[in-house]
Amino acid sequence: MIAAAAIATTAFGLAATTGAYTVSIALRRHWASPFTTPVLASTLMVIGVLLATEVSFTQYKPAYQAITSLLAPATVALAIPIYKNRHVFFRNLLPAGCGLVAGSLSTMITAGLLARFFGFSPDFVASISIKSATTPIAVEIAKFVGGNSSMTAIFAVTTGVIGAALGPWLLDRLGIASSMARGLALGTISHGIGTAQAAGESDIAGATAGVAMGLGALCTALAAPLIVPLLTG
Repeated sequence: MIAAAAIATTAFGLAATTGAYTVSIALRRHWASPFTTPVLASTLMVIGVLLATEVSFTQYKPAYQAITSLLAPATVALAIPIYKNRHVFFRNLLPAGCGLVAGSLSTMITAGLLARFFGFSPDFVASISIKSATTPIAVEIAKFVGGNSSMTAIFAVTTGVIGAALGPWLLDRLGIASSMARGLALGTISHGIGTAQAAGESDIAGATAGVAMGLGALCTALAAPLIVPLLTG
């Protein structure tokens, strides 16, 4: 009986998640807005469904794990557009590299200084300063810079969602149409979720975002032990 209930709850969680994403895609087609970005809209829908049906996160977790297990092959699949567009990367290696380093360092320093300005604790400052690294790496970095792993995970996921939702809108308002520039910005600041958003725009944007996500996390990992102590000290 317990096993049957668990299976039913997992099936419900999968149906709710895929259904929410499908609805958010349709909503996006009819009403393009930062608030109808699929990752943001579907997340809010799933949260609403779980609250309405009183399904706890513990009960939803098997469905969540089943879906996130697909992240590994999806990440590997990013190698295809990266390889296909390798000539674009080599042609723009220097400006893209400078932009990536500048973006990784500036978001770390800005977030840390703002948190310190508002009087937050050192572990809060350390946790939020590394928010733009992809979540698994940010959580590991937190252990070395005095951050809180749970807070870091929350900040990283929130940054990804907000960046994917508002990033394209802001880039449009700034008149930035270059696929490479858009992908670089989304991948550097909003890591995996931003990369997914960029991939929906074009192959070049998605490929650039994938490279930026990986190299941005590497840049953050190398710089954080030197910069974060200065922000928290």
